[in-house]
Amino acid sequence: MWKWLHPYAKGEATYRLLGAWLPWLAGSALVTLTVGLVWGMLFAPSDYQQGDSYRIIFIHVPSAMFSMGAYTAMAITALIALVWQIRTAEWAIAAIAPVGAVLTFIALFTGAVWGKPMWGTWWEWDARLTSQLILLFLYIGVLALYYAFTDARTGAKAASVLALVGVVNVPIIHFSVYWWNSLHQGATITKFEKPSMAPEMLIPLLISILGFALLTGALVCQRLRNEILKQEIHRPWVHAQLGVAEQER
Repeated sequence: MWKWLHPYAKGEATYRLLGAWLPWLAGSALVTLTVGLVWGMLFAPSDYQQGDSYRIIFIHVPSAMFSMGAYTAMAITALIALVWQIRTAEWAIAAIAPVGAVLTFIALFTGAVWGKPMWGTWWEWDARLTSQLILLFLYIGVLALYYAFTDARTGAKAASVLALVGVVNVPIIHFSVYWWNSLHQGATITKFEKPSMAPEMLIPLLISILGFALLTGALVCQRLRNEILKQEIHRPWVHAQLGVAEQER
């Protein structure tokens, strides 16, 4: 497996690979998100208890899931960067962190909007909400460390350490509703028994989750391509690439 991955330690190879993936990810994300959100927001039945306010679940749940998923991916790239000193892994940290931070903010915001009619308050120092807020601060901290040093590699190493330390918060977020007395509801689809949602609601939710996964992948690919160009601006292949892009305009 390492022999297969090794060529992509080079920025140019990774840049071209991501360029091949990007149109497929972006196009698939557009289609699946459109189907999932339109179906969920307009055609799924109302909930017998929450009415139409539950429809925010089609944004809230996927964004919350991939805020954690993005952090886990960032921690894996941080481990690779620290152990094998691969620069593209270091750059991936800077690519993933802003995407994850935005997903975390969306999850917090939509959770507050959903919580107001359900709990009667915009915010509660609930275990799930608090740990999710800590996740946002971790993303911000990783970005701050990454750009805090004059030497880029020193910043990347510091950010990698924080990313690895902070990954302990991911299982805390997931299991917080079971470990502590929490206002937040438990899992509805990520459990071993039959999901506690009607198929008319579950199917568009699963499509929305797939759409957010594809969108997250597309955004990370684009950001990593930009980061590679920025870090390798002195390389001849980057000048050639920018020259081709300029001619296409």
